[in-house]
Amino acid sequence: MLDREDLHDYQNYTVNVVLDKKRCGLFLSMGCGKTISSLTAITDLYDSLSINRVLIIAPLRVANTTWHTEARNWGHTRHLTFSIVTGSEKNRIAKLHEDSDVYIINRENIEWLVGFYKKKWPFDCIVIDESSSFKSSSTKRWKALRKILPETEYLWLLTGTPASNGLLDLWSQIYLLDSGERLGRSMTAYKQRFFESDYMGYKFTPKVGSDTKIHDLIDDISISMKSEDYLELPDRLDSQVAVSIPSKYKKQYTQLERELFIELDDGTDIEAGSAAVLSGKLHQFCNGTTYTDDSGNWVEIHKAKLEALSDIIEDNPDENILVAYNYKSDLERLTKKFKNAVVMDKQGEAVDRWNNGEIKLLLAHPASASMGLNLQHGGSMIVWFGLTWSLEYYQQFNARLHRQGQGKPVRIIHLVASGCIDEKILRVIGEKAETQDELLDALKVLT
Repeated sequence: MLDREDLHDYQNYTVNVVLDKKRCGLFLSMGCGKTISSLTAITDLYDSLSINRVLIIAPLRVANTTWHTEARNWGHTRHLTFSIVTGSEKNRIAKLHEDSDVYIINRENIEWLVGFYKKKWPFDCIVIDESSSFKSSSTKRWKALRKILPETEYLWLLTGTPASNGLLDLWSQIYLLDSGERLGRSMTAYKQRFFESDYMGYKFTPKVGSDTKIHDLIDDISISMKSEDYLELPDRLDSQVAVSIPSKYKKQYTQLERELFIELDDGTDIEAGSAAVLSGKLHQFCNGTTYTDDSGNWVEIHKAKLEALSDIIEDNPDENILVAYNYKSDLERLTKKFKNAVVMDKQGEAVDRWNNGEIKLLLAHPASASMGLNLQHGGSMIVWFGLTWSLEYYQQFNARLHRQGQGKPVRIIHLVASGCIDEKILRVIGEKAETQDELLDALKVLT
């Protein structure tokens, strides 16, 4: 068990910042200790009688597994009691009536929670774990949270990916901290002030110098830390395995890309009615399938990526491998092909088995297993069977293994269909990462 003296200087600095500012965005890379820093600050606030009740909003798996587990690992936070307000409505209500220091709810239920308490909001300290899930002001969860801001004295945003799709992601998150004081009272005003749009009004790019202005405006309520600046992380080895789609099916891919229509061998017609639909179809095609209707029916086109993954497994018999998949069709094919594969469950019960070395092949979707899970003890290899457009999911998923406590170099292998949309996805991810790195570098406090 660790004591408070074991906290690093930068973690103690983070604690002091949130205590001083009360409302703050902690944009800390994975592994920089967002959880224990927040728990330490909560303990200090309770000790000074500054708060009465704490609410943590987190992704479901994180809510169920991470916060109370981390608290038990430290002597100065071990006394904290937790009520996990997830599951059925009956269970959530029962948990809210428990006498606890910290209440944890999954983000999907924040609207329900606000409605449950109505005007009698009891929480004066809120921690939003992975605040990037509140980057859209049009969602019910964001609108619900906005209602109770005046009743909340302490509010902390935690994320390592505040602008995974660009600086547009920032407005909704910063508004939760300052009610629009710095970036404007509305998203429309924010766009008009700092961005230029294309003639259709769909694509927004920062005006010249706007990125620096935005960085400066939020500097006083945001801090950034990158794990590579403070932690001794294991080596990370990224590689691509070029996957050749059989020529017959590559011709079908090219036809679909050009004409938005193909006829499969069994006579099934595949049509993409828009650019967005086409992107999805091409993505599916790279992985080896395509959906034939809106009911979830799909057909297999090729096995190129399955064979590539099989080769990787055969070449690395001593490795436990974490596999990222995209679609249900991918998952069905993977579980059929690899009988020993285990699928990451919603409750996170596979986490302990994985970390104990009991799982050779763990299948997980980046959207549901990218945040808050510590998987570094069970293996050191990730294979991206299907790539993702989301920088947030991509970085967070890789950080499940590439983090403190990992004892081996981490290998991240991308299965890339040659000459296909897979190559564009990797290029776009790299461009998004550059924009986010500029933001994080601008908000750095310690060196």
